[in-house]
Amino acid sequence: MSAPAPSPLAIVDAEPLPRQDEVLDHAALAFVAELHRRFTPRRDELLARRGERRAEIARTSTLDFLPETAAIRADDSWKVAPAPAALNDRRVEITGPTDRKMTINALNSGAKVWLADFEDASAPTWENVILGQLNLIDAYERRIDFTDPKSGKSYALGPADKLATVVTRPRGWHLNERHLQLDGTPVPGALVDFGLYFFHNAQRLIDLGKGPYFYLPKTESHLEARLWNDIFVFAQDYVGIPQGTVRATVLIETITAAYEMEEILYELRDHASGLNAGRWDYLFSIVKNFRDGGAKFVLPDRNAVTMTAPFMRAYTELLVRTCHKRGAHAIGGMAAFIPSRRDAEVNKVAFEKVKADKDREAHDGFDGSWVAHPDLVPIAMASFDAVLGEKPNQKDRLREDVSVAAGDLTAIDTLDAKPTYDGLRNAVAVGIRYIEAWLRGLGAVAIFNLMEDAATAEISRSQIWQWISADVVFENGEHATADLARKVAAEELAAIREEIGEEAFASGKWQQAHDLLLQVSLDQDYADFLTLPAYEQLG
Repeated sequence: MSAPAPSPLAIVDAEPLPRQDEVLDHAALAFVAELHRRFTPRRDELLARRGERRAEIARTSTLDFLPETAAIRADDSWKVAPAPAALNDRRVEITGPTDRKMTINALNSGAKVWLADFEDASAPTWENVILGQLNLIDAYERRIDFTDPKSGKSYALGPADKLATVVTRPRGWHLNERHLQLDGTPVPGALVDFGLYFFHNAQRLIDLGKGPYFYLPKTESHLEARLWNDIFVFAQDYVGIPQGTVRATVLIETITAAYEMEEILYELRDHASGLNAGRWDYLFSIVKNFRDGGAKFVLPDRNAVTMTAPFMRAYTELLVRTCHKRGAHAIGGMAAFIPSRRDAEVNKVAFEKVKADKDREAHDGFDGSWVAHPDLVPIAMASFDAVLGEKPNQKDRLREDVSVAAGDLTAIDTLDAKPTYDGLRNAVAVGIRYIEAWLRGLGAVAIFNLMEDAATAEISRSQIWQWISADVVFENGEHATADLARKVAAEELAAIREEIGEEAFASGKWQQAHDLLLQVSLDQDYADFLTLPAYEQLG
């Protein structure tokens, strides 16, 4: 008698979606189930290890480069695999969720790369998770179009040779997908997003002259990179494509990963294509890890922490040096400005800031950078064109002048700026607005002329928590307290109600967002990720 077939994945509490069987066919679900069986236990161990490391940081208030991996850092002989042609020139990358309109606009944007996002720019509703996969398949098959029901405007793909190369970002390791379960246990969202995309598109992308390329978010250690590498090796064998076809760019958006950049590249060296420097999640990680470290770790208003702050400069310069030493791409941060259709002066000032930021990155040695809106692509392109010319990248700039000591990365107290009352009010205002949209299924949200994603809400609520915990005194003499945060939140909620009107307020999720922001900002037990309690409330 033959062995029983492995139990299939169960689709739990999910309304059927049009064409979902094209994504959730038996073979794809069997692949995701196998990923889950083999790799979720290690995922669980690594999440537990995060907690242990955080406890150690709470005890010591220090981080350092790892002594046990010193030999890897000292060995100058190893390099990552050469970049495939489709990922050799990454001078401008556009980011955004995988809804149908964004898929077309991002591919047509003129950017070299589109970060197709199942993570921070996408609220993980069942509809977003599954239809996002379908949109990518349709794009590769060139059967995607979209007509905006409000404006009547139609969107279609441009010529194939003008389309951006897709790099897909799955969810972070901490999030599960409750709608896909094996024997009652939810599958990690990362394995769902990676597994479905890889299974359906790996060969399709090879046939198009590209490949399955990924951004890996929220990585906290080289052991987490090793897990991803083992997943890539298994997945390539499973579908029968050559080893090394997968390429991964790792976001260095946690303070712990900043101390393990070389080791992360080493673990992924057959599949690595670069590292990326992101701001909001990185600052969120600093607050999360050093939240009980006293006054010297208290961050000022988020907008006062620019990439030119000494500790941020240390992080970005070390990233460029590390990448180029190992033959990898260094990708810079996000220009989040959303152009106004009504205020030319606002645009003029913002475009000048974007240009200055991208000029700085290009001159520092970055090989490319991110934008959130198609109108910013030409600005970023001009900055990198001026430095790169016809060269696809500047990996030959080794930045051997850069020397970063362990303490430089956490020298928060080198900043002159201090938290302000307006900063508290902005954190509350942005936090409520973002969470409300997220609870309605929107992950990328324009707020006050900036494209915000989940990292924005994380840094906002973390700063409120930190300022209260540290008993910060604002410039107006008020102390940061839970009562003050509640008062400001009540005022912001009332202002939103007045601004949008009673009907729109009632049909939204504003009170729920207000309550959730205060929960994660004021609870004594700091939630590791806002999206964990938020996911419980997501429809």
